[in-house]
Amino acid sequence: MATLIAAIASGLTAIVLISISACGGGTRLWIVFVGVISAFVAVYSVTLYLLNRFIFEKINPIYKTIHSLNLPFKQFKKQLNSRDFVSEIYRDVQYWAEEKSQEIDRLKEMENYRKEFLGNVSHELKTPIFNIQGYVLTLLDGALNEPEINRQYLEKTEKSINRLISIVEDLESISKLETKTLNLNFEKFNIVRLVDEIFETQEIRANKRGIKLLFDKEYDRALQVYADRKRIFQALSNLIVNSIVYGKEGGKTVVSFLDLDENVLIEVRDNGIGIARKDIPRIFERFYRADKSRSREQGGTGLGLAIVKHIIEAHQQTISVRSTPNEGTSFIFTLKKYKA
Repeated sequence: MATLIAAIASGLTAIVLISISACGGGTRLWIVFVGVISAFVAVYSVTLYLLNRFIFEKINPIYKTIHSLNLPFKQFKKQLNSRDFVSEIYRDVQYWAEEKSQEIDRLKEMENYRKEFLGNVSHELKTPIFNIQGYVLTLLDGALNEPEINRQYLEKTEKSINRLISIVEDLESISKLETKTLNLNFEKFNIVRLVDEIFETQEIRANKRGIKLLFDKEYDRALQVYADRKRIFQALSNLIVNSIVYGKEGGKTVVSFLDLDENVLIEVRDNGIGIARKDIPRIFERFYRADKSRSREQGGTGLGLAIVKHIIEAHQQTISVRSTPNEGTSFIFTLKKYKA
């Protein structure tokens, strides 16, 4: 800016000098004029410089304060250019504002998740508690004297108590997995044999819905992995039970393996009702249900997939899902291959 003003002043001076010469003006007159113009330029330049320094000294602490925050945009930090520091600060403040806006959005999302989670916990615990209360009150109102009703209501009470225990145990498992206080006992085991054991334990449940539990092919040799056998049994059981609960009657659940260089890839797929695209990003959330009623009818806690995700991540692996409504769902994850 100062350079531009100086150039304009010099141009005006030259024009005036030419005009004075053309008019035969005296030497003294044009010397005075040049002195005035030069003084103006000098005063303006000094004033502009001092003003810039004043603004710089006022804004620079703000700039440093922003950069002292632990924000990802620190990568843009560099030495201030005193000639264009205002533009530079403006750009960095924009980065900062965008980052804070994203942070606020994340906090709002977390707050909504917290409210939804508390509501779900309340609902999941309230239902069996109210059921137990109703059964007990019925018995106290005279049903104790009727053996048939007595036994029927006590069995229902036991079922509700078991559901409460399952919810508490699942919440405890998730808490330990999230805080990394659950110790994993790594060992070598045959993942094919493990799935076969799960098929045996879930055979009755699957038969009730006419669902076949199958491998995609015959595996002649063992596939040895290095993981916590108990936790992987739990994770695969949850996935297979999930496929039975949400599978079509007369359908099938198929487990397949792919031997990779460092890992073994495991896929559990069904030809059930599938999951809507809008629900896929949330299916690993605690208590989230794509089908609000079916898993409750089957006795699910709504925590199964959340536990699966945490178990796989505790093994430093990832799990993904593919699904098409009315066609089926596939859950895919990897485990570390055992190497002698």
